[in-house]
Amino acid sequence: MRIADAIAPDWKALTRGESNRLSGWLTGVGAETRLLLCVVTIFCGVGIYGASVGLWRSPLMASYVGVKLPCIIFITLAVNGMINGMLALLLGTVLSFRQTLQAILMSFTVFALIVGSLSPITLGMALNLPGPESSEAESAHRQLLLTHTALIAFAGIISTQKLFGILETFSGSKSIALRTLIAWLAGNLFVGAQVGYILRPIFGSPALTIEFLRPDAMQGNFYETIWWAINHSF
Repeated sequence: MRIADAIAPDWKALTRGESNRLSGWLTGVGAETRLLLCVVTIFCGVGIYGASVGLWRSPLMASYVGVKLPCIIFITLAVNGMINGMLALLLGTVLSFRQTLQAILMSFTVFALIVGSLSPITLGMALNLPGPESSEAESAHRQLLLTHTALIAFAGIISTQKLFGILETFSGSKSIALRTLIAWLAGNLFVGAQVGYILRPIFGSPALTIEFLRPDAMQGNFYETIWWAINHSF
């Protein structure tokens, strides 16, 4: 049997949010194999998407972002693992810290599948927008920034929503599951956005030199950048 045929049912269960099946993933049944599946899927899906993001600036930038975007996912997972574990306990969801970490990893796997499937579209956008040397480069860069921010937020919301059935199964309450889901979603989006800002450049400003990390990485924040892009676009 081909590898794709073997893992397709697990991918399908993730994308459909099949709570009965996914809840079993958190109880130790085949946990190691599925953990590896999640990690590999994140590296591949998010890495390919990251390369399509950076390609507008240059192939070198594409390789940088293809590496950095999966790193952002795993750093966010590490930072939010403990926080979300405490939130789950405080809000009444009966999940251990390990199960919380696994659940969020599963959510990021769905995220990777979504953005990976969007990569052909974002690749076409990168190839067809005015290049970084053109007179319209600044406008194209703002379009990329806002479009990818919207796509990443959309994928983040959908992927986190897939955990609702699992949270409901463990908590036994829709209201508790919903509160936990909203808390996790807010934490993932907030931390992920700022970690991405620290590891910039991601979109590759045409006015700046291509480099793996900015020397002023810890200055400013992601939300100031988005506000600036919105103000200068409208």
